[in-house]
Amino acid sequence: MTHTSARPGAPDKPTLDGLESKWAPFWDEQGVYAFDRSASREQVYSIDTPPPTVSGSLHVGHVFSYTQTDAVARFQRMRGKQVFYPMGWDDNGLPTERRVQNYFGVRCEPSLPYDPDFTPPENPGKQQIPVSRRNFIELCERLTVEDEKVFESLWRRLGLSVDWGCTYQTIDGRARAVSQRMFLRNLARGEAYRAEAPTLWDVTFRTAVAQAELEDRERPSAYHHLLFHSAEFGPLEIATTRPELLPACVAVVAHPEDARYRELFGTTVTTPVFGVEVPVLAHRLADPEKGTGLVMVCTFGDTTDVVWWRELDLPTRGVLGRDGRFLPDAPTGLDSERARAAYAELAGATPHTARERIVRLLGAEGALAGEPRHFNHLVKFYEKGDRPLEIVTSRQWYLRNGGRDAELRERLLARGRELAWHPEHMQHRYQAWVEGLAGDWLISRQRYFGVPVPLWYRCDAAGEPTDELILPPDDALPVDPTSDVPPGFTADLRDAPGGFTGDPDVMDTWATSSLTPQIASGWSVDDDLFRRVFPMDLRPQAHEIIRTWLFSTVVRAELEHDELPWRNAAISGWILDPDRKKMSKSKGNVVTPLDLLDQHGSDAVRYWAVSARPGTDTAFEVAQMKIGRRLAIKILNATKFVLGLGAGASPAAVTEPLDRALLARLAQVADEATALLEGYDYARALEVTERCFWLFCDDYLELVKNRAYGDPGDPAAESARATLAHALSVLLRLLAPYLPFATEEAWSWWQPGSVHRAPWPAETPPADADAALLDLASEAIAAVRKAKSAARLSMRADVAVLTAHGPSPLLAALRQVAPDVRSAGRVGGLTLKESDAEALTYEIALQ
Repeated sequence: MTHTSARPGAPDKPTLDGLESKWAPFWDEQGVYAFDRSASREQVYSIDTPPPTVSGSLHVGHVFSYTQTDAVARFQRMRGKQVFYPMGWDDNGLPTERRVQNYFGVRCEPSLPYDPDFTPPENPGKQQIPVSRRNFIELCERLTVEDEKVFESLWRRLGLSVDWGCTYQTIDGRARAVSQRMFLRNLARGEAYRAEAPTLWDVTFRTAVAQAELEDRERPSAYHHLLFHSAEFGPLEIATTRPELLPACVAVVAHPEDARYRELFGTTVTTPVFGVEVPVLAHRLADPEKGTGLVMVCTFGDTTDVVWWRELDLPTRGVLGRDGRFLPDAPTGLDSERARAAYAELAGATPHTARERIVRLLGAEGALAGEPRHFNHLVKFYEKGDRPLEIVTSRQWYLRNGGRDAELRERLLARGRELAWHPEHMQHRYQAWVEGLAGDWLISRQRYFGVPVPLWYRCDAAGEPTDELILPPDDALPVDPTSDVPPGFTADLRDAPGGFTGDPDVMDTWATSSLTPQIASGWSVDDDLFRRVFPMDLRPQAHEIIRTWLFSTVVRAELEHDELPWRNAAISGWILDPDRKKMSKSKGNVVTPLDLLDQHGSDAVRYWAVSARPGTDTAFEVAQMKIGRRLAIKILNATKFVLGLGAGASPAAVTEPLDRALLARLAQVADEATALLEGYDYARALEVTERCFWLFCDDYLELVKNRAYGDPGDPAAESARATLAHALSVLLRLLAPYLPFATEEAWSWWQPGSVHRAPWPAETPPADADAALLDLASEAIAAVRKAKSAARLSMRADVAVLTAHGPSPLLAALRQVAPDVRSAGRVGGLTLKESDAEALTYEIALQ
């Protein structure tokens, strides 16, 4: 690179303060990060940026992972790529609904009519005001817009090199159209289907929950030992943690090889309290070591009940409603007066209350054996819920994902092997998830602020919905069937005989988020952009959502495009608190980033983030940020010092051995950093670059500064100044992806344009240059410093004689850099003594 000879513009007192507010607007005004839509696909590097959930506040975990992606984006841009780096906002779903409910003091009541004049209370009370679905959605949209502004402001301050002209929402018109269009195409191909089946159900939110949204939480429980009765074998003891589901019992099972119960198989037993006769059956999932080995099958207590119900072809005897309470009427099968009277004791109760009541009834009948045995066990929860999940039978929409299709499952496993994972071992998480799928993907939700299922159903002569679907025309998308009217009908035919009714459900948040590559790249709405950026180059994300976001995105791309949605997946780790626990809002141990940015500066916080290896959980560490701030300050000070020497000559002027050694070392470092960044190992690339930068500042600058002060025209002085200028240029560019503000500030003092649009260093070392000379000179001057320090002398103290002992080749090499060592160390005489040692050792005689 040829350096300008313009007068240096470094300020008298360089500072990091205010750099964010200085350079962020500049980058925006100059379009430094703007994507050029005329670039061909080969010239483009496209990123499927994770859209943050705008239903609260950003925390330091966001800063951590997004900074890592930004370092990759900046590197690719400097490599000459047109970087498509959009920012999305994930603003639909339960988190937004909960925030709106709490913020405005309202709750959605779909039966209410729309009120165009509704204004939420300024000071919401404890009682939430019911509003129509449309009013509720308007409040969701209103609040998310404000949240997005806050998020964008923080991202800009952090220095994300996003093209802010490329943004989207997962609930805006374009996203809804893309999501609905994809669903309708899945439906047409038979990949989406509707079925009535046992469904994991959150009773607080009153919505179905998919397998990928589950988490286990430890809860106290107890085994109650119930006495069933066999006409042939007498009382049989069955241990259960859910005695309240006794009225839903449809069978008793034991392992087929459990000798204790082999004679029972094929007979029936009678349930206590209700007196219902149920079959005794064999099934491999019954654990002989658990309880008494006999298990009552209820519809439904857990997912194993669902397996038994399906595989043993058992009847359904549901007792729990969608509100989580026992249904008012006894189910079919509880036909006797005794059974109905017992069930009446449970009707309308919560599971907890029903458990207390059934235990009382069992005790009164003498159908309990012993005392309950208390213990803790894992219970399924919705990841955003507060109460254990129940299983209710409901009609829902599903998308095929390989859970019930071996051929599709194998295709998806093959895609996982095809994808380049960074780090590689994260592929095993994907594989384990796909291999463990127990069913298709449930994508419908009984909520409000989401992408509506784009269907209507024809009503029969009585005004009841049928299974006959009414589909919207493609050019009408997006639609909301709860308010829009299908083609060929009028509004007065809604829920009327011979009319229509709209599907009331919305799609799962992941059903939309799984389409971020298609939404961001304009699939079906901007074909030109889509061709230039899809399939994308990179999906950055956290490891805990491989099973949800990453897998579901692969599913959608496989079904629609028959290819991967991106070529690489860069997986980030968690942020851990000082106790090595994951930082999360739910745990209350998160750190908000604004205070960190105020205290340490954006570059310092970014330095901490990119120092973490890909996929590695990392401790929140302020000490690392302080190191980053020190590095950023040193960049400014070192640049000011170099420019103060009048640096600006061409690298062709470099003639001295030590200078040529530094250029050789820079070529090595540039090559190594490039290879590491191409492999998405930004942390090691930073480590390599930073080590060279400190070598440059602490050793090379000190070794050559006296020579660099030489007269103009002096070849040795010109060599030093040319080397300093070239090295500074290379190092600023190598550090730019990590510390964008300090490097841009330093670059602006002597170079035109932005460092972030400067070419990435591709160095060719000078012919016959030996980088090892730099190490020899550094070791020699370090020995001199150590001797002065041990003698408690100033570094400016004179040295009488420096004696080097070692092999002849190293002594000859040292001789080449001896003038700079003597000058920097204030060494009077240098003596070289050959020895059999493998390395050089030094003796210092101080004056």
